[in-house]
Amino acid sequence: MESTLELLKELTQTVGVAGDEKNIVTMLTKMLEPYGIVTVDCMNNVFCTFGEGYHFLLDAHLDEIGLIVTEITDDGFIKFDKCGGFDARSLPAMEVSIWGKEEIKGVISTLPPHLQNADDEKKAPKLTDLSIDTGYSKSQLESIVSLGDRITFKRNFTPLLNGLVSASCLDDRSGVAAILMCLDELKNLSCKVTVMFSSQEEVGTRGAKIGPYSKAIDEAIVVDVSFAYTPGCDKADCGEISKGAMIGFSPTLDKEMSRQLVNIAEKNNIPYQREIMSGRTGTNADVITISECGIKTALISIPEKYMHQRVEVVDTADVKSVSRLICAYIKERAGEMNA
Repeated sequence: MESTLELLKELTQTVGVAGDEKNIVTMLTKMLEPYGIVTVDCMNNVFCTFGEGYHFLLDAHLDEIGLIVTEITDDGFIKFDKCGGFDARSLPAMEVSIWGKEEIKGVISTLPPHLQNADDEKKAPKLTDLSIDTGYSKSQLESIVSLGDRITFKRNFTPLLNGLVSASCLDDRSGVAAILMCLDELKNLSCKVTVMFSSQEEVGTRGAKIGPYSKAIDEAIVVDVSFAYTPGCDKADCGEISKGAMIGFSPTLDKEMSRQLVNIAEKNNIPYQREIMSGRTGTNADVITISECGIKTALISIPEKYMHQRVEVVDTADVKSVSRLICAYIKERAGEMNA
């Protein structure tokens, strides 16, 4: 497997907005083929299954936030709505790509500060007040772009100091990377593993709601990102970047799995931190745990700064910690079940 940095770059440069994930689905299908039987369902969930015995599900979502074309105006501007959640304050003057019959680059309109009044400076823009400027006329756009086409923010991949990296859609391509990095070790264990790279998480955990059905899963581990502390945040609500895997504790998660993950992290000197949630986790774990007759589910998260922005930041060491913890957990559990 390539280095963590190279893998993250490859994964984050591939487009896959919720509901139109074909490009990232194609890439992940090829990446998984050496490990087992690969299938893709009608929701664009990608599965890879290998081994026999006690059955583990490993989930990370493959989709990303973006925008969707809603109108082409008479003066040649593109109107849009959201596809997943994001901070509208960051949109003005952002560079984007519209994915029609071909990629068209554009910029989101913004009012110059010279023309703003005091109220403009204090409020987040309404999406209805924003447009995308491509330089094309309406007729030129209509020959390439259709209503419903997806829009992505300009790709960013910037290695930072001390192993950190800033990139688009590290939520949740960093979770995908952590699982991919496990597979060479897991394929030789005496257990059954199904990898599920799930779709449409950013629009309501839709892929994960149906993905586990009829697969007879015994335990599931969901890998996602969670909040890393930055100035202005409440430290009680955040983990710390570079401090290792965030092991979730929540009423919706299996308590014994969470405890065992902590024990295994300590036993194997894997950096970790606890993430305490009083209710739902806001991840695929919430729906996987109630699939069919219920599935014992744990959540391991990668601490991330600036979630749902195009400058998300993770530490490659944290991604490795999550991958190591998954491997160590499944090795120990497979040993217990085969004893």
